[in-house]
Amino acid sequence: MSAATLIEATEIEPAGLLSVIADPVRWRLLAHLADGATRCVCELQPVAAVPGNLLSYHLRVLREAGLVKAARRGRWVDYTIAADALDRLHAALPAAYTAESGPASGGPEAADRRSTGGRRR
Repeated sequence: MSAATLIEATEIEPAGLLSVIADPVRWRLLAHLADGATRCVCELQPVAAVPGNLLSYHLRVLREAGLVKAARRGRWVDYTIAADALDRLHAALPAAYTAESGPASGGPEAADRRSTGGRRR
């Protein structure tokens, strides 16, 4: 057994992935880890601004969603944003919206706006 033990993630559906980051605490944690640096739980405590047991819960949710990677270092657990987190979140989003045309995926409402020069009928 190595000194650092990797803690694995599970698969999650796109809507579930988005619901994971909808929580303000998890959003703050993910934003803090977004620079790619590895941080110990003790460094994440002030960012989360929740008691330790809730911090553990929120980090577990992020880990199970595959958005962060965790590695044990003795008694400590270090967290890093997953390399594919941004790509997975982007892929989970519905079709992008543009300021001029509305939903990029088309659909009846978008087609109406395009055919009328952006005005609704």
